[in-house]
Amino acid sequence: MVEYKLVISDGGSSIARSVTDPQSAGFLGKRIGETVGGELIGASGYTFRITGGTDKSGFPMRPDLPGARQSRLYVGEGLGFHAPRQGMRKRRTFRGNTISEDTVQINLVVDQKGPKPLAELFAAS
Repeated sequence: MVEYKLVISDGGSSIARSVTDPQSAGFLGKRIGETVGGELIGASGYTFRITGGTDKSGFPMRPDLPGARQSRLYVGEGLGFHAPRQGMRKRRTFRGNTISEDTVQINLVVDQKGPKPLAELFAAS
């Protein structure tokens, strides 16, 4: 059984929600940048775009790393590493851009709004 924690960003606010099977099965195999229908999580009329996430060890997903594998990359300033000195680079571990069973958190952004506000849809759950 796969369980994901969804963090949905809508302008200046964000909402956290957990999903389990069968809703979570719709996220398997999706990549960063793809869109997901709101019907999948009970927000009909909405469309969400996947912007990132983390795996079970806390490593961030990286959009330019294909697949669902873990990899150590030599990176400079940017996603997953903020250099204390200018020009500094380090080797950091990242997860690929595809959602798998090892993914724990998925970050979503609202692409298209539905008829009801998100806070109202997810207030009872």
